[in-house]
Amino acid sequence: MTDPVSGPPWWRQPLFSLCGGLLVAFSMPPWGWWPLAFAGVGLFGWAVGDKPSRRRSALAGFAFGVGWMYPAMAWMWFLTVPGYLVAAAWFAVYHAVAAAIAPRGRWAPVGRAAAHTLAEALRFVFPFGGIPLASLGIAQADGPFLGLAPVGGVLLLTWFVFQIGFALPSLVAIGSNTVRQRHEYVDPIGLAAAGVALTIALVAVAAPTGSDRDDVEPITVAAVQGGGEQGTTALDVPSALVTERHLEATRTIQPSDDLDLVVWPENGIDVNNEPFVGSDEYELVAAEAARLGVPLSVGVTIDSEFSEHPVDDSFVNAQVVVMPDGEVTGWYEKVHIVPFGEYVPLRGMLEALGAPLENVASDATEGQGPALLPVPYDGSEIDIGVMISWEVFFGDRGRAADDGAFLINPTNGASYTWTILQTQQVASSRLRAAETGRWVVQVSPTGFSAFVAPNGDVFDRTDVGERAVITRAVPLRQGTTWYSTTGDWPGRLLPLLVLLGSIVLTNRDRRTVRASGPPGD
Repeated sequence: MTDPVSGPPWWRQPLFSLCGGLLVAFSMPPWGWWPLAFAGVGLFGWAVGDKPSRRRSALAGFAFGVGWMYPAMAWMWFLTVPGYLVAAAWFAVYHAVAAAIAPRGRWAPVGRAAAHTLAEALRFVFPFGGIPLASLGIAQADGPFLGLAPVGGVLLLTWFVFQIGFALPSLVAIGSNTVRQRHEYVDPIGLAAAGVALTIALVAVAAPTGSDRDDVEPITVAAVQGGGEQGTTALDVPSALVTERHLEATRTIQPSDDLDLVVWPENGIDVNNEPFVGSDEYELVAAEAARLGVPLSVGVTIDSEFSEHPVDDSFVNAQVVVMPDGEVTGWYEKVHIVPFGEYVPLRGMLEALGAPLENVASDATEGQGPALLPVPYDGSEIDIGVMISWEVFFGDRGRAADDGAFLINPTNGASYTWTILQTQQVASSRLRAAETGRWVVQVSPTGFSAFVAPNGDVFDRTDVGERAVITRAVPLRQGTTWYSTTGDWPGRLLPLLVLLGSIVLTNRDRRTVRASGPPGD
């Protein structure tokens, strides 16, 4: 039976919450059915009900997180199986806690949206610097609400989806009353909050972004994808073969006065036990830069002792610029490195437990300095912003790079089978382009490579595994968006204030009911 006070029976709450999480998962790339995110949150909100116990709320929140995280983060299986199993459950716990602390009663739609937005905000930074995969922002990169990104970034998109979703049960109840010609009362708080969210979305879409196209001519960029089999690691494919594939693709480019820059992906070159300059790989790249008469920006993995910030027994992941005369004029070392991919947290403890760590034999060193590479252009020099691979999932790395006239995202997803990670990375490039008002050039060794406009449009996307060179004139941009100026702090502070306010109002309502005493005769 259904308890009119507690909502649906206990077994329905976790079951339907799990189904709601699955709907959210399938709103993500590679499936990409973005409206399902709203439907999934709405189903979760209906399943929890109006006045559940905190224990039942937590169970429903955990089930919602499990349904969402495990399918949408399945790419982690190929990075670390134990890490995948623990991480998805860990983040489901975040939503269990959010569901437990959110207020019940008439202010629930408002408080729940704020609480679960804060759960996502925490996931973006903790642990290990955050794992911002499978976010609601990624799900909305192909939807009509991307215009929220230059205003408030991913957290504003996240709150918007939660707020609209948690208002859906009220909307459905009103529709059901109308169809059945009933006169049951539906509290308007949830619908009012959804109205506020939609108003903000309409204003954000119509508002100027704050970044504008510069007056200079666009820069023509060639992005090189060497091709190869997906689902392979550095242990399977020699680094020399990866370099040769990209050299072969680059050799198909003909010298042209219209070409300004050639970009290679992350890990296109791996140099051991010697500096990059003077290595055989350097000589081959410099020869191509001289032949084409333009700079080459290439991804280099090198022992840290030969980097700008030496550290013993470590390596760096860098993007460098090689000029036609052979001079290396730009060098950016990846700042946000991948846990269990480029370094192993708690390595000593895991080694003592016998964990298999052979794929990450040594740890990468975090880079320092600005995320910019200078390149010559039109008789002068411009800066291009750099986000290497994993960094594109973080809004703060896009902000760190948006002093550049456009952004590049050299990446390497070759070790992941399927395309969950790769398609979510394209979506993240769309988010960073919108947030910063800059074009993004994403280039990968085995896919996907593409050009992304500030409005989120994707051009010339390659197929997985193919060898390809894609070329496009990229407009140069200047100025900053609202999000570039403020960052994520409003998206953390405002939901916190809303959550606290909804809890205070809920407690006030309870005191009012108690003070009124039992109903009279």
